[in-house]
Amino acid sequence: MRLILVRHGQTPANVDGILESTVPGPGLTALGHDQAEQLVDALADEKIDAIFVSSMIRTHLTAAPLVASRSIEPAVRDGIREISAGDVEGRTDEDSVHQYVHTLLAWCAGDLDVRMPGGETGHEVIARFDEVVDEAEALGADSVVLVSHGAMIRAWCAARTGNVDLDFVSNHYVVNTGIVVVEGSGSAGWEVETWLGESVSEAAAMGVSSDHSPAAEPLED
Repeated sequence: MRLILVRHGQTPANVDGILESTVPGPGLTALGHDQAEQLVDALADEKIDAIFVSSMIRTHLTAAPLVASRSIEPAVRDGIREISAGDVEGRTDEDSVHQYVHTLLAWCAGDLDVRMPGGETGHEVIARFDEVVDEAEALGADSVVLVSHGAMIRAWCAARTGNVDLDFVSNHYVVNTGIVVVEGSGSAGWEVETWLGESVSEAAAMGVSSDHSPAAEPLED
């Protein structure tokens, strides 16, 4: 099965660097709407059997042009919403961003017992995304689009795919409307086929940032 994981388009919170994980949350900027329109061409060569969006309005708006072009009714699933910011919801300061990203990277390193202060554990986050992936797989579809969120996509890929790890996700973000393609199955395992259009080996060789400082990371909410 082919999972096409798409991050939503740009939001006002992205522009302002705000930790934003409320439901339904903000919509898209003008650029975000343009990015959503461009997804239609970006996925033109992909066979798409189903489209899932999160409970956050930004994913609905991002998927809308693709939904219209393919005449597919999207399924709304809370399980693929963004990771809750918990105690630092709505904050922009460096310490709060560090707390959020430090917890995310702990999960990506395999420590799923860690809890986001005021929020979920890694086990809870991955489990809810797994439920949606399992549902998509149960459809018997060949290819499914999940419009989700940057940190959520990185956390799930690090936890569930065999060729993406902490080092990779520490240096490779998911830009607005970035596409990560994963292939496999729940029983046989999953592997990332492409990350923003490049194979994992090509992306790793190119690199994105040599700075592993969590506070230096752009927010992906």
